[in-house]
Amino acid sequence: MIDRNKTILLTGATGMVGGVTRTLLEQSGFSRVLAPARQDLDLTDESAVYGYFARERPAYVLMVGARVGGIAANMQDPVGFTDVNLRMNLNLFSASHRYGTEKNLFLGSSCIYPIGHTGLIPESALLTGELEPTNEGYALSKIVGLKLARYYWQQHGLLTVCPMLSNVYGTGDHFDLGRAHVLSALVRRFVDARDNGAESVTLWGTGVARREFLHSEDAARAVLFFMDHIDQPDHINVGLGTDVTIRELADLIAQATGFLGEVRWDPSKPDGMLRKCLDTSKLQALGFTPRVTLGEGIRRTIAEYETIKRTGALKS
Repeated sequence: MIDRNKTILLTGATGMVGGVTRTLLEQSGFSRVLAPARQDLDLTDESAVYGYFARERPAYVLMVGARVGGIAANMQDPVGFTDVNLRMNLNLFSASHRYGTEKNLFLGSSCIYPIGHTGLIPESALLTGELEPTNEGYALSKIVGLKLARYYWQQHGLLTVCPMLSNVYGTGDHFDLGRAHVLSALVRRFVDARDNGAESVTLWGTGVARREFLHSEDAARAVLFFMDHIDQPDHINVGLGTDVTIRELADLIAQATGFLGEVRWDPSKPDGMLRKCLDTSKLQALGFTPRVTLGEGIRRTIAEYETIKRTGALKS
């Protein structure tokens, strides 16, 4: 277990996973949590990152911050998703080595795995095939991060643990349709359609793609579990180990919101990777299991969006 009295730097604290992780760290007794916002620390600026590490001297670094988005956002700006995430990875690993951190965490995503898997995806599937084209740039940046974790461990003894998360949703997510991930986007679409009395909702793709979903609270629990219990740099999958089709997900959300209209599909739009469900047996054997079921998570996300909408806090 890592020392709760030492300084821990959390990047991405204003994001979904980062925000919930910050709350969990504080509840778990960490007395010095550094959580700089983007305007306070530009992680793409090497000199700014070095200066911050020189001043604050964190013992632990949680590399949770990233530029993220759904299929549309990734397709529109592959350069941005690749460039920004690579720069952040390189700067944080380099600064951690230079200023002697004791242990780090690099947060990854199931998008690192190749397309074409029909069963559960094991950790050994990494780099065994082509990546999903719609988010290839983001996936490549995450793969580079994994390799940096391995290289810094082998060459310099810098320990970085690497949880690979399935699709995360839930507390702290945003509902901007231009950037939102699929579950949050569907929640907004169906709540708005219900409130507006719409007769139908048209969704991207065919609905046959399958996805596994992990609530942000469980993602934060996994971050702390890895820091306390994992002491090797190999990536380990984090998820429920079960998935649903996007069509099934849409039906669940429509029913939970009370939307009674027709759900239509636009097959001219991409489905993305057809299946992406992780083999989580390694992490289960180490003692970690997610707690929030998909049904419960959907109900919570709907309630959160309804509150945001009712209070006028929706940004776009």
